[in-house]
Amino acid sequence: MATHATSPPTESEHHSATLKHFNEIIPTLPKSKAWWRFDHLFQYNGFWLSSEPAIKAHMLLQHHHFISKPDDIILSTSPKCGTTWHRALLFATVNRNAYDFSDHPLLKSNPQDLVPFLEATVCHDPSQLENLPSPRLLSTHLPFSLFPESLTNTSGCAKFVYICRNPKDVLVSKWHFAQKIRSKELPPFSFEEAFEMFCGGVSHYGPYWDHVLSYWRASLEAPEKVLFLKYEDMKKEPVVHVMRLAEFIGKKFSAEEQDNGVVEEIIKLCSFEKLSNLEVNKGSTKTNEKFIIKNSDFFRKGEVGDWKNHLTSEMAARIDQITEEKFQGFGLTFA
Repeated sequence: MATHATSPPTESEHHSATLKHFNEIIPTLPKSKAWWRFDHLFQYNGFWLSSEPAIKAHMLLQHHHFISKPDDIILSTSPKCGTTWHRALLFATVNRNAYDFSDHPLLKSNPQDLVPFLEATVCHDPSQLENLPSPRLLSTHLPFSLFPESLTNTSGCAKFVYICRNPKDVLVSKWHFAQKIRSKELPPFSFEEAFEMFCGGVSHYGPYWDHVLSYWRASLEAPEKVLFLKYEDMKKEPVVHVMRLAEFIGKKFSAEEQDNGVVEEIIKLCSFEKLSNLEVNKGSTKTNEKFIIKNSDFFRKGEVGDWKNHLTSEMAARIDQITEEKFQGFGLTFA
């Protein structure tokens, strides 16, 4: 009897199957209320994530709806670890020979428009990725462990630049951000409630400590693939660490550039003071599904140690204890 070969699934069929699986699995996951939206955070593969774009993006990535290129650079952070600042630094460093500092795209556009958010782009407009100039600069909040092996275990794929921050400042920044964009139809969200949720690991892309460790381990195993940086170190010695960043991504500053102050020009262009006072970052508004977010919402203080103005000594001690317990044996500390 004759047999007929079965055609492999088309890309559209793969996509439909992924979305079907997504819709089936979401109702089965443990959930908690979110910090600023009407929907929930779901516990998924060890992390608390929004259903969309985070979980949906992870599933699409796992099923190869994003194909990495060898020169891709992915800026990775947990939310509120200086993502906007570091987007600007990455874009300015990579493109330093393409633009004049007096007429730079960063003077007219928010950094998130110049370095697209991977999760949202994969979910809503993946074709945009194909149109990005090389090297493609992308931003993500996904932990390293949720990326497919095709991106993490292959030497010819993307490089990751990870920025972490003292968890006490992360909590404060995240709570303030929630106050700005949280729907007025939702009940008040106190700092004390945010503190308890954060300590319990229930925050966007949390537990925070597990997120940090996923990249810390990866940076130890493959330092040529993952650059691990601390927000506090970047603030203290920006020249040193911007030069580290440039060398890691294959864009090392020449001796002539250093002598001409190019590194300092980049740091000045991308400074909190400069970016936060630009007209484009004062009031431009974006609609993000169920809430409205303004460019100005991404700028507050940009300081190290603001947690001292919000946490009691008992609160600070509790976070320090969690940090010490989580990081014990890994050689990772926060000053």
